Amino acid sequence: MTFSSISERFGRRASLVSKDGEKLAEMNAFISPLRYKNKMYLYGVNTEIGYNSQGHYLYIGPPEPDLTALENGECVSCEGERYRVDRAEKVYKGSEVFYIWAVIRVIVENN
Repeated sequence: MTFSSISERFGRRASLVSKDGEKLAEMNAFISPLRYKNKMYLYGVNTEIGYNSQGHYLYIGPPEPDLTALENGECVSCEGERYRVDRAEKVYKGSEVFYIWAVIRVIVENN
């Protein structure tokens, strides 16, 4: 079983978007709010997909698109929300990339 088959079945539809708003790739991924280990939720809000403490989320997605090699300004978009990738790493199964995990943050537009 591949990660892509799991994410296609259970993941949420997301896109990799250029800084100009052009959709570069589509994928199914898991996006979940990061939580404190000690379960102390002091300064956050409940969102549709879970508790958001500081706008940081865990992304787990397929090997492609490669979030470890983003160009300046590219971001992840999911259900109307845009996320900046703070850190991304490849996870291997043997010698092949099985999935990519990333810490992503909600992009707040300055009006």
